[in-house]
Amino acid sequence: MMNSNMSEEDDVRRTRGEEINSDSSNSNSIEDQRPKRKRYHRHTPRQIQEMEAFFKECPHPDDRQRKELSSELGMQPLQVKFWFQNKRTQMKTQHEHQENTQLRSENEKLRAENMRYREALSNASCPTCGGPTPMAEASFHQHQLRMENARLREEIDHISAVATNYVGRPFANPTEAPSASTLASFKRTCRATDLGRPAMDNAGQDVDRYRLMAIEVAVAATEEVIRIAQVGDPLWVPSMDRNATLLNEEEYLRSFSRVFDLKLDGFKCEASRESVVVAMSAPKVIEILMDVEKWSNVFSGVVSRAKHMQLISSGVGENYNEALQVMNAEFHVPSPLVPTRESYFLRFCKQHLTDDTWTVVDVSLDGLHSATPQLVACRRRPSGCVIQDMPNGYSKVTWMEHVEVEDGGVHNIYKPLITAGLAFGAKRWVAILDAHSQRLQRAAAPKADVTCLGDDTTQGWKSILKLGERMVTRFCSGVNASTGNSWTTLSGNGSENVRVMTRNNMDDLSMPVGLHLTIATSFWLPIPPKKVFDFLRDPHTRNKWDMLSNGGDVEEMMQIVSGKEIGNSVAIYQAKSATSRQTTLLESRTDPTASYVVYAPIDMVCLNAILGGGDPSSIPLLPSGFAILPDGPTGSQGRGMAAEADSGGSLLTVALQVLVDPSPNAKVSLGSITVANNLISCTVDKIKNALIPKSS
Repeated sequence: MMNSNMSEEDDVRRTRGEEINSDSSNSNSIEDQRPKRKRYHRHTPRQIQEMEAFFKECPHPDDRQRKELSSELGMQPLQVKFWFQNKRTQMKTQHEHQENTQLRSENEKLRAENMRYREALSNASCPTCGGPTPMAEASFHQHQLRMENARLREEIDHISAVATNYVGRPFANPTEAPSASTLASFKRTCRATDLGRPAMDNAGQDVDRYRLMAIEVAVAATEEVIRIAQVGDPLWVPSMDRNATLLNEEEYLRSFSRVFDLKLDGFKCEASRESVVVAMSAPKVIEILMDVEKWSNVFSGVVSRAKHMQLISSGVGENYNEALQVMNAEFHVPSPLVPTRESYFLRFCKQHLTDDTWTVVDVSLDGLHSATPQLVACRRRPSGCVIQDMPNGYSKVTWMEHVEVEDGGVHNIYKPLITAGLAFGAKRWVAILDAHSQRLQRAAAPKADVTCLGDDTTQGWKSILKLGERMVTRFCSGVNASTGNSWTTLSGNGSENVRVMTRNNMDDLSMPVGLHLTIATSFWLPIPPKKVFDFLRDPHTRNKWDMLSNGGDVEEMMQIVSGKEIGNSVAIYQAKSATSRQTTLLESRTDPTASYVVYAPIDMVCLNAILGGGDPSSIPLLPSGFAILPDGPTGSQGRGMAAEADSGGSLLTVALQVLVDPSPNAKVSLGSITVANNLISCTVDKIKNALIPKSS
């Protein structure tokens, strides 16, 4: 039997081309081919503990890290590599098991809920005739449609009656009224969320009326924004300089006057439309617009203060579809010479699944919200944007701004800018959004355009970008005429446009603790904005305007490109003076409507921590700088505020912030204000002397 088996095995080996020597060699080869038991190497508890701790910080160590770790633990680099591979596989398996368990549990819940619905449906009776509900699929669908039509007829009558009380006139025709199906669907969403009632209303009847009217206004405003986004002439006409698209107010009032009455007395209308393709997906844009904190930070050049007042609907599912909230915000120009515009308004988000587009709409509440002032200074007619998803993570945004504001309180040098829509219009909003998308695209890149004197890390330059963004946001919030900024006007010696303000910082770790003094002024320069921007951001010309540099030069330690426009960057400079080695963080940014050059001193210890990947949110900064705006829609040759503009004038805001006393309970002295006034006056004079050519 044994010989038979061996002969068969010999035949197999012959077919494979192997040589057979003898019976003994055959026997030995069989023994050699037997699988040997693997020898396992067990790691010591210390080795496992150290690698577990390292894994939490860095699951994917590189070759250098593995060699250092193996040397420290007395292991081979290959052993360390295999351990981390096995650990990652183990973690992935655990996550998949948890997800499967969760999905299985949710599936069982859905099955149970489905069975309950089936049982309830089988025992249901017709509310009209009292007979059994038809169970056939087609007949059941028809029955539901009949019931829905009857209910929608009642709702249309009710909506028209309520709108008559609210707007002051009934809808002219059924097509002018909000879509009943859209309205009904949104009402069901609000009921399903079971959100809390507004605190200012106690009676249930007032609460229901409030919610109903808010829903009706939001849906009507959404349909209006969708329509005006698609219409061309004669509703939208080009501006005089062909750089903007403006609203034909007479045509609008003939076609779209169902949400509000006629324009208020003493108010002027501002309406514009602009489109842009941004390097962000539609959900990313929606997240910025619907999150109040993100919205105010991204658009800090326009939004000085924003507050979430109430949530009426949180939306459907996990996105913001059919989310409705009440907001209060102030809109500003980066200058203390222009009053802010405060509005209470609804913000509604709607997803249109047919063509994968979204609509985000703002519309003022006026008398609807009990906390809303009856006499408003700024009323937002249906405004907002239509966002359409595009391939490769891009989206097309069509933005519409339509407001009514009191015509007064604006300094004369800023009136042409505001009238042209370059301060609050759609062009300003889309320019900021486009610049922000470029910044995000740079931050997401594996390697940035970075120049530096020493080593840099990816996490380090990304942290510097975040710190620069926070610095500019803080600067914008400090130079406007918001109700939160208590400016005092200085007088005498031609300082009528100089404003001064003090703040006591006690618990905000993002700024130095103590008494802060802010002094700002705005003035006109007969110099193109681009030339002013290049002059202020150039480190070689800094000693021509910086009073604190003592005429010394600065050395660039690092520069990170943050956008496509020339000049968009975050840089770190160090003074080359023999008496001072102060380090400064500077960000310069520009878009077709505005430019900023903002800087702040930064401690080297904090800077090194950030470059090593530290958290930039707790680094204290007290920023100063410049905001540069065009002086109107056109320059001397009819060209707008493009990045390459070489004509026209500029509106320059200069703001300096200094720490007067490290004690937050200190009081500012008249001498400190005098020193600050002299400092900003000399800075303004130096800028004018350097930029304005001397007359022969």
